[in-house]
Amino acid sequence: MEPNLVDTVAFGGAEHALDFSVWGLFLQADIVVKLVMLVLFVGSFWSWTIILDKWIRMRRVNTKSSEFEDEFWAGGSLDDLYDRLGDQPEDPMSSVFAAAMGEWRRSSARGIAKSERSRLGLQERIERVMEVSLTRETERLERYMIFLASAGATAPFIGLFGTVWGIMNTFQSIAGSNSTNLAVVAPGLAEALFATALGLIVAIPAVAAYNKFTADISRYSQRLEGFSAEFSAILSRQLEEAA
Repeated sequence: MEPNLVDTVAFGGAEHALDFSVWGLFLQADIVVKLVMLVLFVGSFWSWTIILDKWIRMRRVNTKSSEFEDEFWAGGSLDDLYDRLGDQPEDPMSSVFAAAMGEWRRSSARGIAKSERSRLGLQERIERVMEVSLTRETERLERYMIFLASAGATAPFIGLFGTVWGIMNTFQSIAGSNSTNLAVVAPGLAEALFATALGLIVAIPAVAAYNKFTADISRYSQRLEGFSAEFSAILSRQLEEAA
């Protein structure tokens, strides 16, 4: 006898083949419950895809940013560091730095004005460029997070809808057969409970991952803001020395 499978169980003089495996429950389910299960299966697959992608990306971003900070604070030339980064920085912190250095170089090519008003204007442009770059990079890190939040919030209710529908089918089977034998009740109840379980299987990892990655992205955003403020102060000093 296979697990979760009752080949010949007699109830009320009739024999019924009841398969309580995952595949068996899906095949035996009503079309509406099947659609609910398919939606939840797809939601689970996509949630885990996002979770793995975010986990790998956040590890990579933190590692690359730490490497960049080591180079930045090593005391070398900022122009040399900018040249080594090239046009495609590998992490958000490098992107913020590259955006600011790009504006600095464009202004330097035209010649940095000696007036205080011009220096303040350049400082404001650099800060604005860093702010725009920081916002853009943060939005990239937050991409698809809304799906995890939505999955965590809606999956239990989608599963509950399948549960209610399965229970309604069970009541119809009872009314149609005029019997409350387990053979009549069990299939519908099993489908209904399975839909609930699938909803929780989707929602729990999605909510846990959303909370973790939200906290991770928030900490990294604060790290970026701190770097932007420090770099802005460095450029401000250089502007004063160039005056």
